[in-house]
Amino acid sequence: MSKTAIGKTIRRLRMEQGFTQQGFAQRLGISTSYLNLVEHDQRNVTASLLFKLTDILQVDLAALSGVQEREFEVALREVFADPLLGSEPVPEAEIQALAAAPNGARAILALHRAWAGAREDGTGITLPSGRKIMLPNEEVRDFFHDHANHFPSLEDAAEAISATLNAAAIGTSHALAERLRRAHGLVVSVQTLPGALRIYDAKARVLTLSEDLPRESRGFQMAFQLALLETRGAVDALVEGAAPSSREAQELLRIGLLNYVAAAILMPYEPVLNAARDLRHDVDAIAARFGVSYEQACQRLSTLQRMGARGVPFFFLRVDPAGNVSKRFSAAGFPFMRFGGTCPRWIVHSAFATPGAIRVQLAELSTTERFLCFARAITGRPARWGEPAPVRVVAMGCDVSHAGDLVYGDGLDLATAAVGIGLSCRLCDRPDCRSRAFPPIAHRLTIDPLTTSASPYRFEVKG
Repeated sequence: MSKTAIGKTIRRLRMEQGFTQQGFAQRLGISTSYLNLVEHDQRNVTASLLFKLTDILQVDLAALSGVQEREFEVALREVFADPLLGSEPVPEAEIQALAAAPNGARAILALHRAWAGAREDGTGITLPSGRKIMLPNEEVRDFFHDHANHFPSLEDAAEAISATLNAAAIGTSHALAERLRRAHGLVVSVQTLPGALRIYDAKARVLTLSEDLPRESRGFQMAFQLALLETRGAVDALVEGAAPSSREAQELLRIGLLNYVAAAILMPYEPVLNAARDLRHDVDAIAARFGVSYEQACQRLSTLQRMGARGVPFFFLRVDPAGNVSKRFSAAGFPFMRFGGTCPRWIVHSAFATPGAIRVQLAELSTTERFLCFARAITGRPARWGEPAPVRVVAMGCDVSHAGDLVYGDGLDLATAAVGIGLSCRLCDRPDCRSRAFPPIAHRLTIDPLTTSASPYRFEVKG
């Protein structure tokens, strides 16, 4: 937990819950002046005070890590670096102050997103309120990100189903098929399905799965069908609370939440958390234990954030060879970029060169932000001969402080193995990067025809 983050976080949580500084200090048993110093990061927080804070604010220790502030800082830096704004550079102190005011930060980000959408698509749909409608997939992605990809009500619903499956005795896939048949009169059939992977005929009570699906995916589709039939109420409550801006976003969100339940049915919370700890997050071993795919196991590990029984806070990313991000979640505080490409030095991109192999990297964003990352390129089956096989990289990572909990940290010299990466070339201050694609916006270029630099762009680093 960084010293620079906790003061701002305490102040934000205090204000969000309506405490005055004086009243909050009294609850903590400290003076108002001392609390003021803590909130301005001029005093350290003792262990006893930390526990009082979590008790009064009704949050756990992870909520005081400053993850939200860091995410806002990254997003605001990206907005203010937009060259089309034509504005003077915004000092770092001002960005940090804005990040500590979440409602204001969200408003700025929403305005920039709407402006960027209008700039790129003048024919876009605007609501009567003037708010620009987001792309449905971006809206859903933000919803999962804002909830740290964890939904207690869905975990409870999935556990209730898993407890009655008897999967240990007859196998998960067979147990799912039996539950669908006995409880819902539904027959599962595996056939050739041109252009589809799953079709549910509600009238005929038949669930048809494509023979192209690997065995673990067939199990997932049956779990999805069971979630659709038995957890619709819990899912609909979350959808209604999210208030999606369009029908498309609403349905995409519903499908995403049903996928969440399906994964939780196949990998119940406590068993998968225990397996992750016992196997030290060896994803292949976890996937084998639960009969799921590598990607399914990765995504499930990114959801283990139950209060009082948290797993390692991971980020999860899925990207294609063109750099398109189809999924992203973060409980680890990794600052994903919303617009533009990511750093070419990041292992996510080099993993495409070695399909099927897990590659590991200690990625250093700054002197205080280091992440243990691991990535694998997964090749799917083409629809027919002659078509390129779909390839995607699934990447995960966590703060380096958890390296000892992962098999992927074994053998790494944490003192020397770090690879410096940036958020993107335009926002990166590293002066000696040979992989740089664009000059940094915040620095003035140094042009010298007499010298050829190892880096494509030389620039003056601001003090």
